[in-house]
Amino acid sequence: VVNSAMEVVGYTAGNDVSSRDIEGENPLYLPQAKVYDGSCSLGPGIVLSDPDAMRDLSITMSIRRGDDRVFGDEIDTSQMKRLPEELAAYLGEELAFPGGAFLMTGTGIVPEDDFTLEPGDLVRISVGGLVLENEVA
Repeated sequence: VVNSAMEVVGYTAGNDVSSRDIEGENPLYLPQAKVYDGSCSLGPGIVLSDPDAMRDLSITMSIRRGDDRVFGDEIDTSQMKRLPEELAAYLGEELAFPGGAFLMTGTGIVPEDDFTLEPGDLVRISVGGLVLENEVA
């Protein structure tokens, strides 16, 4: 989470879903693979924190289909290739966000290429102590 000056002031959990059909056709289609109804959710709250305290947070994702866990993985924010401050500065170079912004960084947690979400799947993402759960429509 960044303020209007593009300073990192906190974090939240986010579920940024991509359409692999669109994404796989051509790398130039990546923006279109992320802009469809129900493709992103945030929450359930914001943890106010300075960037140094966010350097070693555990991020987990699991997908349940009925009683079965069909996917699960974990990563740590220390494994990010770019610091959130660097990404925020880049975002703020060309665009103004008077109310601040939610900066989606990606996580490195990605199911195998042949995996597809199905209606009723429960996606659970945790970052630090925050837990975001979404049922796929």
